[in-house]
This record gives sequence, structure tokens and C-alpha cells, in this order.
Amino acid sequence: MLSIIYGLFAAIGWGAGDFTGGLASRKAGAYRTVLYGEIVGIFFLFLVIMFVGESIPDRRSWMLAMLAGAFGTVGLMFLYHAMTLGLMSIATPVSALLAATLPVLIGLFREGFPGIETIIGFGFALFAVWMISQSAGGVMDTLRVSHLSSLKLPLLAGIGFGFYFVLMGEATSTGATIWPMVASRSGGMTLIVTYMLVTRSSWKVKDKSAWPMITLNGILDISGNLFFILASQAGRLDVAAVLSSLFPGATVVLAWIFLKERLSLNQWLGIGSALIAIVLMTI
Repeated sequence: MLSIIYGLFAAIGWGAGDFTGGLASRKAGAYRTVLYGEIVGIFFLFLVIMFVGESIPDRRSWMLAMLAGAFGTVGLMFLYHAMTLGLMSIATPVSALLAATLPVLIGLFREGFPGIETIIGFGFALFAVWMISQSAGGVMDTLRVSHLSSLKLPLLAGIGFGFYFVLMGEATSTGATIWPMVASRSGGMTLIVTYMLVTRSSWKVKDKSAWPMITLNGILDISGNLFFILASQAGRLDVAAVLSSLFPGATVVLAWIFLKERLSLNQWLGIGSALIAIVLMTI
């Protein structure tokens, strides 16, 4: 049961982080928002370590966590790039679906099949991710994608997120939580700094009003990571990954509340499907 609760909190944290990150990106740019959000997050983690006093994990766990952070950041960069190419209607659902599916497949090999209710719950959860990410005509827009190349970037993003789930779950299997998150952030920051240096991107955030949202984004993203780790430690990795992948639901609900964006019928169906999935996984 704890795994279910933590997984849902991870989805809420990541969904709220995407919401604030989206608002910040409009003012500061996507890559700068990601970079400075990760810097805020890592400082926050060091503050937590001062009070928790967690010991540094072994080299293997540290390297796995760094690699997980690099994969997660690569996934985020591919996702943002896909959105800039006008593929928003397929980028989020395809990447989220693959991100959830990869840990499920690995979980089947490592831990065996879960109960039938959980398997049906997986189906409802994956359907929910797809529907929640759609606009009113999003499903038809997706079905009209005629070239496999159009799915390349979303698929690569999903692979990056999926490997983040798997590698981070492995890195924290010994019980450590905070230090692996520091290592993960270090890996992600190293990658995005390298990218910005190579592309000679501007480091300056011209609109100072973006900083509160960047700060909040960094803290919320860290909370999502923490609850995912706790979920994977408390139960099966595949359950933790699937529930955490419901994060688009939190994003669209926040947009509905704060930005007064109307939810389409597809999105309401997705939210209903997510609730059914949660019930099935708790049986």
C-alpha cells in the first residue's frame, strides 16, 4: 500500500513540477529552466543531508544514479525538442507510455508477473496517460502520423525516462535515498551544461520574475524523485514507475485550476481511467 501512496505522490510532484517548469520556460527558456531547477534541487538536497545525515553510498550506486540522471535529462531534452517541432499531441503520451512500459517489462523478468488486478491496473494506467495527454482532437492527430520518423524524438525521450526509472531503482535498492538523488542531479547537470557550452546557449535569465517558478520547479521535481525512490523501495519497481507516470494528470488538473484551461472529454476519460487503475492496484 505504501508503494501505491508514494507512487501517487511522485506523480503529483512531477506533474506540479512540469506545470511550474512550463510557466518558467515561457520566461527563461526550457534548457535554462531545467539547468537552474536542477541547481536549486541539489542545494535543497544538501540542506536535507545536513539534518538526515545519510551515509554516502558505494561507487556502483553512485555511478548508476549519475547515469540515471543523465538518461533523464536526455529524455527531457528530446521531449522539449519534439514539442518545438509541433509534435506536442504525440510527444507527451508516447514518451510517458514508453517510460512506464520499460520498467514493466524489466519487472516481469526480474520479479515475475504481478497479480491479475495489478496487470489490468497497468492497462488502465497506460490508457490514462495517453488520454490525459490529449487535446480535444489529439487522438485523431496522433493516428494521422504517417511516418515513423515523426515518433523518433518522443520514443527516444521515453527510452531516456524509462532507463531513469530502472537505473534509479537499482541505485537506491540498498536503501539510500538522498545521496543517490545528489548523484542523479550531478549527472543531469553535467550533461546539460555540456550541451549549453557546445551550442553556446545563453546562460542569462532576462526575466527575473521567472526565478520563483524555477525555484518551485526544482523543489517539486526533487519531491517527485524522492517519492518515486520510496515507492520503488516499498514495492515493485513496475508499480512505482506506472503510477509515477501518471504525472500528466497532475499537470492538466493544475492548468484547469490555475490557468482556467478547459479539460477535453479525452482528458476526463483519462482521469477516470487513472482512478480505476489506482483502485485495481490497491486490491
